[in-house]
Amino acid sequence: MLRLSFPLQESIRHASNAVKRVGPNVVLVDAVRTPFCLAGTAYKDLMAVDLQKEALRALVRRTQIPYEKIDHVICGTVIQEPRTSNIAREAALLAGFPDKIPCNTVTLACISSNVAVTDAIGMLKSGYANAVVAGGVEFMSDVPIRYNRKARKAMLGMQKAKAAGEKLKIFGEIAKNLLSPELPAIAEFSSGETMGHSADRLAAAFNVSRKEQDDFALRSHTLAQKAASGGKLTDIEPVFLEGKKPKTVKADNGIRVSTPEKLTSLKPAFVKPHGTITAANASFLTDGASACLVMTEEFALANGYKPKAYLREYQFVSQDPKDQLLLSPAYAIPRLLDKAGLNVKDVSVFEIHEAFAGQVLANLNALDSEHFCQKWMKRSRVGRLDMDKLNKWGGSLSIGHPFGATGVRLLAHTAARLKEEGGQYGVIAACAAGGHGVGMLVEAYGK
Repeated sequence: MLRLSFPLQESIRHASNAVKRVGPNVVLVDAVRTPFCLAGTAYKDLMAVDLQKEALRALVRRTQIPYEKIDHVICGTVIQEPRTSNIAREAALLAGFPDKIPCNTVTLACISSNVAVTDAIGMLKSGYANAVVAGGVEFMSDVPIRYNRKARKAMLGMQKAKAAGEKLKIFGEIAKNLLSPELPAIAEFSSGETMGHSADRLAAAFNVSRKEQDDFALRSHTLAQKAASGGKLTDIEPVFLEGKKPKTVKADNGIRVSTPEKLTSLKPAFVKPHGTITAANASFLTDGASACLVMTEEFALANGYKPKAYLREYQFVSQDPKDQLLLSPAYAIPRLLDKAGLNVKDVSVFEIHEAFAGQVLANLNALDSEHFCQKWMKRSRVGRLDMDKLNKWGGSLSIGHPFGATGVRLLAHTAARLKEEGGQYGVIAACAAGGHGVGMLVEAYGK
């Protein structure tokens, strides 16, 4: 691993006194992603490793970083394909990375690639690495479906059976259970409840109406369409698909601006008949991958890179995985800002993961609730976030949400928006299964 002995040059810019720094500055050099596509559409014949490979290749192509300067690769994913359990390693090898670069895979539900980035930050601050690639992938077009437990036990028992009668009995047990597979479900193991049900109860608890949710979903799609047509989604790298009819996927395909009347006509998807979560105000199953290059600032400048942003602070949180499953942004944002010595007015850009419209709006209401803040966070009311600062290029409701890839997408958009809008600080926040969540503080480079 290359280590630099010369001191920091005067050209390196430091953060304002508001943010306490420990160790070297860590910077985002660049971030890319494949187009995010509805499951079962453009990528349906691929594997997750194919998409992660494409993101890694695109990152190297865009940054022109020599392989020998990459110290580690970390990728996040949630629903793993058994054949590529360490998908970071398999994707890196397929992408042409040398086999001497260590690679590992991490998982923490919808914030898996956030974990990849924060692990990279730790590697850089500790001195272990100078440059790390972090990313993530999810592929919902082909998820592992298992035989049920009885069938699996019988299949394993068949290997040990010797007598014909014993084998026949085991075969009968297998046959009885072949048509009863265990289908994957987006549900909490601890509670057995699907995330959609939790979102419906959360919206009701914080008085978020169906109309507010539909309006927010429409806002997300409208802003995403505007950003896409305005050329703002520069993190996207096209993916070429081979086959009988080869084609190039160039854009996200889940962005659809509907009408309020159409949204109103949809029936509840989870709590029937009076729930407020529908197919339109919930994020959809998505295929996609992302990757970013993070370095110490010293190493980036020494190698001719102009960083996009500083990665300043992060804060993981967890709470009740049932009643507060999706409330993590409300917990993470104030803790993150307290750590940095900032308040919500100091933040120019907010990128909050949109699992459900009701989930985002409930978190905004929680932050603005004196009762919630005092009872659950032992603090005064944080205040209402400025909607003009929130998800101005759309979010997961419209762009899509490949579980393992969204965190890097949030980071890319935060950095790009800070540059375009002239802001200094950006905050990323996301909820995740198990009652987990993350907050990340990003600072515009050169600000």
